[in-house]
Amino acid sequence: MNETAKRILKTAGIILLAVILILVIYLLYLVISYHRIEDNLALQVETSDEGGQQETKKLTTGEQYSALTYNIGFGAYTPDFSFFMDGGKFSWAKSKDSVLKTVQGAGELVASYDPDFALIEEVDLNSTRSYHVNEYSILKECLADYDTVFAQNYDSAFLFYPFTQPHGSSKAGLALFSRYPIKDSLRRSLPISTSYNKFFDLDRCYSVSRIPVDNGKYLVIFQLHMSAYGNSDKIRKGQIRMLSADMKKEYEAGNYVLCGGDFNHDLKAAEDDDSTDRESWAYPFPRNMLPEHFSFCMDQLPKKENLWNSSRNADMKYIPGKTYTVTLDGFIISDNVKCDMYKNINTGYSYSDHDPVYVKFELNKESVLNKFKLKN
Repeated sequence: MNETAKRILKTAGIILLAVILILVIYLLYLVISYHRIEDNLALQVETSDEGGQQETKKLTTGEQYSALTYNIGFGAYTPDFSFFMDGGKFSWAKSKDSVLKTVQGAGELVASYDPDFALIEEVDLNSTRSYHVNEYSILKECLADYDTVFAQNYDSAFLFYPFTQPHGSSKAGLALFSRYPIKDSLRRSLPISTSYNKFFDLDRCYSVSRIPVDNGKYLVIFQLHMSAYGNSDKIRKGQIRMLSADMKKEYEAGNYVLCGGDFNHDLKAAEDDDSTDRESWAYPFPRNMLPEHFSFCMDQLPKKENLWNSSRNADMKYIPGKTYTVTLDGFIISDNVKCDMYKNINTGYSYSDHDPVYVKFELNKESVLNKFKLKN
């Protein structure tokens, strides 16, 4: 072997060792930096009532209230956006300007419905994928007269995948906005995968916020964003089992329960639905796991199949009639809550890969199972 060949092999060996060393260091960085936010974490409530004049304001039984839930997709999902984890192209939003316009549009859309409670998911605080825009601040400007609470569910290390556009680091979570004083709020950590997938998944959670009612009880709002991307039956059922136990506990204390957000399950499909038209990841929600006295609002509709689907698949840009759509978002209520109106709002996925879900409801004086027909 001549000297030139030896030098080439030596150089190649050094490069290979350097690559291996960098990979090992990065894997160690992922492992060392990984952590889960603690369970049963008390959340800070930000109030819009600086003078404290509304501190005694309470909900009243028999009055009508409204709530809206909306996954805003970290401000990235314009109709032409596709996401790499769904089989699409992009890891980041198109531009910082696009994020600013999209989140502003989503916030103004929510404000236009003037809900008493707004539950907003995938809100970035400081993320590579959304050009470090503080989306929570934008939403607080759009919904300025609300008390707010934020539950973080994503605090990732810098992810170098995909290599063409590394997803980077992310800080994001769930934002609840309330026109009524929030007495306290708690963050509950959902069970998640313990495999290597944990480095790429969110730190799944739900928040539990208590709003006083004038009869001495509370409206307890559960806001959630459940696991996606085909997690195991064990993880999915573990999350539902935990949520159900907490909702049941509140109901047995005499409180009213409203649970909303992104369930990441096909909420229209029956549990025994084996339709080949449904994507493999869109599992039907196992309603038999809900505790007694709880139901999805949409199940009270005469024809829930006529609802606009609240989410589109992001494997491609949105093309009406071609892009796969499904309803992943909605509300669960206890039977002492009367659901007056329910609809999925059709924006054509203008600001996200999800569209909002809107509900009007009342708090009953007595616990009675809702047996009436609603308006779509």
